[in-house]
Amino acid sequence: MDSNQLISRFVDKVIQFDPITYSMDDKNYLVNVVLDLVGESELELDRPVDDTIIAAKDALLDLAIKNGKINELIAEQDILGAKLMDLVTPIPSHVNKRFWDLYAKDPEAALAYFYELSQANDYIKVAAIAKNIAYQVPTNYGDLEITINLSKPEKDPKQIALAKTMKQTGYPKCQLCMENEGYAGRVDFPARRNHRIVRFDLGKATWGFQYSPYAYFKEHSIFLDEKHEPMVINKKTFEDLLQIVGKFPGYFAGSNADLPIVGGSILTHEHYQGGRHDFPMAKAPISQTMHFVGFDDIQAGIVKWPMSVIRLNGKDPERLVDLAAKVLTSWQKYSDNDAQIIAKDTDGTPHHTVTPIARMRDDRYELDLVLRDNQTSNEFPDGIYHPHADVQHIKKENIGLIEVMGLAILPPRLKTEMAEVEKYLIDQPNEIAAYHQTWADEIKRENAVISEETVGTVVQNEVGKVFMRVLEDAGVYKQDAHGQDAFVKFIEQV
Repeated sequence: MDSNQLISRFVDKVIQFDPITYSMDDKNYLVNVVLDLVGESELELDRPVDDTIIAAKDALLDLAIKNGKINELIAEQDILGAKLMDLVTPIPSHVNKRFWDLYAKDPEAALAYFYELSQANDYIKVAAIAKNIAYQVPTNYGDLEITINLSKPEKDPKQIALAKTMKQTGYPKCQLCMENEGYAGRVDFPARRNHRIVRFDLGKATWGFQYSPYAYFKEHSIFLDEKHEPMVINKKTFEDLLQIVGKFPGYFAGSNADLPIVGGSILTHEHYQGGRHDFPMAKAPISQTMHFVGFDDIQAGIVKWPMSVIRLNGKDPERLVDLAAKVLTSWQKYSDNDAQIIAKDTDGTPHHTVTPIARMRDDRYELDLVLRDNQTSNEFPDGIYHPHADVQHIKKENIGLIEVMGLAILPPRLKTEMAEVEKYLIDQPNEIAAYHQTWADEIKRENAVISEETVGTVVQNEVGKVFMRVLEDAGVYKQDAHGQDAFVKFIEQV
């Protein structure tokens, strides 16, 4: 196949993809648009191209590099790739009209349309996501989920160097702003030309609904405020989350905490995450039933989970919101020196917030409130309720919403590092990292016989145990009798 045949194939697929927008009368126009993007030449392709539009797009990127239209930097390829896939993506108003027309008849059909579009136009990086390593590990709290994140490409050193020389425009203000929709991108900012956002009303404000390009679970979604304002957890948060799970059937919705250390990676823009996934924490049972005075209609209890979770369940969302707000307000002011719980620093800096997660369960609203505390100390400068030093060789980043619910997002370095640990465990030549040595020696002591056939499973299970410890470190009230008594003491004073 030569370059002209490739361009013709791509354009034919563009027309077939969106026959409402395009017809064969548009072919010459589209060919010229593509020629402008990838360059004019009659080169022979040096690799086969399968019969998909994304494969054709990837081949066109190779052509653009050969023609000198772009360099081999991943950022430049992403920018051009998004421009090419924008040709198959309806404009935002058409996407919104199609979504809400379908929603009026069947909300599930509307979600399916938008999710399929976001995959088909390569906004959701399906092929990259498939590279992630994912498995489950049984623990005392149920099966925890482990993902070694290999989907996001590492930045080229040349790209990093070039980004440092670029003028900072301040537009868009962040990667969650509405202004990202259709943005071409820069070397230091992701391409969003094929990005679409569905608008919806949340309370009296306009919000956006989109999918995550590098999803960690099925239909991984982001709900974002139209305004660029900092995250805050308050009564309105609970109202928003319960409205979202009522509006988007089958989806959970949750928020990262709003304080450093225990919060997410983006605290500057109000947003929530959601999707169609039943996390380990959602499956965890109630270990102790509780009753809140004045809320007889609300089922409540402590969840059997390594972190400190209060679960509320009821038919009336307003009642859940009122009780959740009461718990939050109480927690923000609560101190218990015997349990190392301190609400504020001497200068008034707050330490307490919650990570809230909402879902529908058998036509009832359910709200999990995970208590968070971001204190530090001389012994634990990274955070008292943060992964401690002895587990940071596996996970040292903040424990955000997804990890809280039982899905570990681990760094890509672990793929090769765990392979070296496996070699060490079966006495093969290896280059085990020094920071894994103590852990690997413990595994050897605890497993008398490790073979080449079993070593992979052994290491996976041990990584799962470390993640369980990570969550226990992040838990405000520990799993011993003293910790659980202190947890009940807090709930009783609420």
